Amino acid sequence: MSAPDLSVTLVRNATVLATVNGSTFLVDPLVASRGALPPIDDTPNDRANPLVPMPDVDLSHEAVIVTHRHPDHFDDAATEALDPDVPVFCQPSEADAFVDEGFTDVRPVEDAASFAGVDLHRTPGRHGHGELAEKMGPVSGFVLDGDETLYVAGDTVWYGPVAETLDRFEPDAVVLNGGEARFNQGPPITMGVDDVAAVREATDAAVAVVHMEAINHCLLSREELRSEAEGVAVPEDGERVAF
Repeated sequence: MSAPDLSVTLVRNATVLATVNGSTFLVDPLVASRGALPPIDDTPNDRANPLVPMPDVDLSHEAVIVTHRHPDHFDDAATEALDPDVPVFCQPSEADAFVDEGFTDVRPVEDAASFAGVDLHRTPGRHGHGELAEKMGPVSGFVLDGDETLYVAGDTVWYGPVAETLDRFEPDAVVLNGGEARFNQGPPITMGVDDVAAVREATDAAVAVVHMEAINHCLLSREELRSEAEGVAVPEDGERVAF
């Protein structure tokens, strides 16, 4: 049996391998060893990051997508590990940083780009609520549109532009960043149970939730989400979800 055209392998946190039309994109690579990074400040615990080791996963890929350059989405170890000639798709405001780090094929996406028969569309995100979201931004999601369509929402909560992206692209599958990440004050800055439920109600797409149990400010566990959100895939690190 041939491999499906659309699949996602969760590596760890928001790091996923997204395969569309036979091309694999490494999204938001966090490759530091367990405990190699400091805890995120002003959060309910002070455990060093990442909380868990890298799983045994083949990280082969044709291109890289970085939704934003927060250290739990792109770290110094990724800079060292990645081929400097790999195509890197990113937010325009962050392109110079990748060039400064020695990447030779940086492709900032204003609205859309293409790679190996896959159209890439950069989509809006809101990393929290109110003034905090302004301080956390900018962040983006990406739609990977081939024979089938995958929406990688990135670090965002449920809000109008996420609904508009679902309506516009009618994806076959959606990857959400859960974990209900938060600081000591204020509402969560990534999706929790209610956000995931809102996405689930707004689309017929298959939904998978990642960005859990790997960084110290992500407080919503997989077990809690599975018990509260029906019809949603919540993969373990290293697990592949075929849509």
